Amino acid sequence: MISIRNLTFRYSKDKLLFENLNLELQTGKVYGLLGKNGAGKSSLLYNISGLLFPLYGEINVLGYVPKDRKPSFLSSIYFLPEEFALPSINITQFLKLNSPFYPDFDSQQFYDFLKEFDIDTSDKLSNISLGQQKKVMIAFGLACNTKILIMDEPTNGLDIPSKSKFRKLVAANISDEKLFIISTHQVKDMESLIDQVIILKDNKIVLNTSVEDIGQKLSFQILKSQDDEVLFSEETIHGKVGVVKNVEGLESKVNIEHLFGAVMKNSHLINEIFPKQL
Repeated sequence: MISIRNLTFRYSKDKLLFENLNLELQTGKVYGLLGKNGAGKSSLLYNISGLLFPLYGEINVLGYVPKDRKPSFLSSIYFLPEEFALPSINITQFLKLNSPFYPDFDSQQFYDFLKEFDIDTSDKLSNISLGQQKKVMIAFGLACNTKILIMDEPTNGLDIPSKSKFRKLVAANISDEKLFIISTHQVKDMESLIDQVIILKDNKIVLNTSVEDIGQKLSFQILKSQDDEVLFSEETIHGKVGVVKNVEGLESKVNIEHLFGAVMKNSHLINEIFPKQL
């Protein structure tokens, strides 16, 4: 569904961001895109969406070249950026202006999602808080029913109850025909949704694998003093917890925050455990 081959992208002559980056993304999955600030997460999403253009390489999304910005491509993908500006109109007016661009848009779904988020549809979008604006845009994006839904830091600005509702709504709208990409720093908000993890480091993809594979090859646990080759650890009130190789075949709940720490600290060992793949 999304194929990226030898992507090279730079903002300026002196700022090369990606060089020969390769990635394949398939339907029926929720991809979590992780990385430190400046790793290139948003830039990668903008390239996929056709809002930025590669210097070299190929990007194919649903059979389209994103930079061509064909209407049939734009109606099949919805991108919610981290930052956006909304006009001084109410939600009904916003719906009337924007929903015709998406042939599978479901107005009833949209209003159901807004009700779930406790949004008053009579308010002007410019007069409500950032968190409320974000919920409107999440509801709109889900109601578009596009084959690809991309969200950059969607839970920024949401309170704890709203984050829970966000997870509930996304989980209810996952299907084998859709592909979700969620870029986030707030990995705890996404752990129950993500089934494939992509991590960028030094402008390269250093991990691209399923949560199932991670659970089979790594163990997330309270560490023993004799544990060697600890990939990541931190002190808690329950003792030292962290990540080690799953040499004993133990079952443990994947902690994506600890996984990210392991990748940042010991990417060379992670590459040995998870051989590079598209």
